[in-house]
Amino acid sequence: MPVFKSTRLLDQLREQIRYLHYSLRTEEAYVYWVRNFIRFHGLKHPRDMGQAEIEAFLTYLATQRKVSVSTHRQALSALLFLYQKVLGVEVPWMDDLARPVPKKRIPVVLTRAEVQAVLGKLDGQHKLLASLLYGCGMRLMEGLRLRIKDVDFDRKVIIVRDGKGGKDRVVMLPQSLVPALKDQFAQSHALWAQDRAAGLPGVEMPYALDAKYPKAGQTWSWHWVFAQAAVSTDPRSKTVRRHHAYDQTFQRAFKQAVQSALILKPATPHTLRHSFATHLLQAGTDIRTVQELLGHSDVSTTMIYTHVLKVAAGGTASPLDALAAV
Repeated sequence: MPVFKSTRLLDQLREQIRYLHYSLRTEEAYVYWVRNFIRFHGLKHPRDMGQAEIEAFLTYLATQRKVSVSTHRQALSALLFLYQKVLGVEVPWMDDLARPVPKKRIPVVLTRAEVQAVLGKLDGQHKLLASLLYGCGMRLMEGLRLRIKDVDFDRKVIIVRDGKGGKDRVVMLPQSLVPALKDQFAQSHALWAQDRAAGLPGVEMPYALDAKYPKAGQTWSWHWVFAQAAVSTDPRSKTVRRHHAYDQTFQRAFKQAVQSALILKPATPHTLRHSFATHLLQAGTDIRTVQELLGHSDVSTTMIYTHVLKVAAGGTASPLDALAAV
């Protein structure tokens, strides 16, 4: 069982999550579900609860709160982490718990004209970021966490670091975005110089690299491409520093752009990634290449976009249309 500095359970949960280098989003989600689990059972300590209490909580989530399959599985993962990694309790009965299977759904995909219409409703940094998501197939957080050093203008590539599953990958750098990216570099450099003049700490470094290379976070190469205009307090270390742009701000701008473009599809920033993959396949790109560009471990995950193509292609005529020819 791990040795913790704190005596409070939720703080111990945070300690273990950070020790294992889980993301802040995962930390917030796991703390949320463990807190809800404890409150659901009248503040009873999890060590004094077991299979029956966990099943009751998960049943409540499914039947009364009617959470989605992914949310239900996230709550179960949080409780499994709590018992195994924090409390050090073996829970072989966890394998017997009913785990809802996520349904495979056809992703929302924009046409090329719709992508162009949405981009036309965005401007400045938001337009550049949306263009990168569509032009490179990046996830939103991969784009926001882009560092100066990972954009290679000479080789015409972008290195996506620490993507889903902790994997790195290389994607193309759209040549049409080079001028806008260089302008963005100039804006980011002004903020970097401002921070250096003010003596602020460097940007956040992954995997505690700031302990190994204390000055690296202050270098230009590690600075954010999409830096936040104002400094903020790091939620974990409480250090006041420059963070990358907030995802919520971009999501609101993107939603407004979709509405302004009069697009009725439930498009989100992630839709640009779906559109990237679908449009590459439509253009004849090999599915293995698309798999590598998206960073999928299994080609079966990429295959979902072939289903989109089948629907969009309309290769099979409806029997109703055949009646008109009779």
